[in-house]
Amino acid sequence: MDLGLKGKIAIVTGGSKGIGRSIALALVQEGANVAICARGKEALKKTENELIQMGGKVYAQPCDIGDTDQLNLFLDNVKDRFGKIDILVNNVSALSLGDDFEDWNNSLNIDVLASVKATRRVIPWMKETGEGCILFISSISGLESGSPPAYAASKAALISYSKTLAVHLASSNIRVNTIAPGSIEFSGGVWESTKKNNRDFYDMVVNSIPFGRMGRPDEIGKVAAFLVSPCASWVTGTCLSVDGGQHKSNL
Repeated sequence: MDLGLKGKIAIVTGGSKGIGRSIALALVQEGANVAICARGKEALKKTENELIQMGGKVYAQPCDIGDTDQLNLFLDNVKDRFGKIDILVNNVSALSLGDDFEDWNNSLNIDVLASVKATRRVIPWMKETGEGCILFISSISGLESGSPPAYAASKAALISYSKTLAVHLASSNIRVNTIAPGSIEFSGGVWESTKKNNRDFYDMVVNSIPFGRMGRPDEIGKVAAFLVSPCASWVTGTCLSVDGGQHKSNL
């Protein structure tokens, strides 16, 4: 299926590993040109090469998005290189899974504020071209209780912010949505580590998923590509759970 993304310019923060990498791969596969950033230079370069081999025009820059100056420099460089921004995927997470002040500070600074800053930076550029798509990667932890408090609160904030932003930006032809992934396992990720170091907890979580397995990053990437594409032109203000039925509440 052609999603109509050929030639679109997309930014994916935290695009070197896991979900972010898979979103970038899915976008390039659909013909988009992609800019990615991440703190780790080695993984960033590896993913950049993968994307280039797929035929996409790619820009990659090491960046700690918690640093406003670094974030703005990255975004400005993307705009200068491609001339416009059609899609912004706010994917980066601090993954602070505790309840100490440091966990709250990291979660709010990286998951929430960095996403807000990136969004506010690109909105005027999207308004210039008369359209755009913004996608936040939240979590089912933001939809129900039981997860680490700082992480869950930050993910809930993204869902709320996305919904409000969608209403405010609709008249500018800019769509805003959120994906709430369930437990996603990939090399170097938290669930791979949990499988090795806390197998009982890992098995308990797997058993809570109706499909009986963890999700894959590409399963998020494909949904993300659809949501930012013209095929989803009437979808905005939506939080879509992509979790194999792991999240079970009615809302």
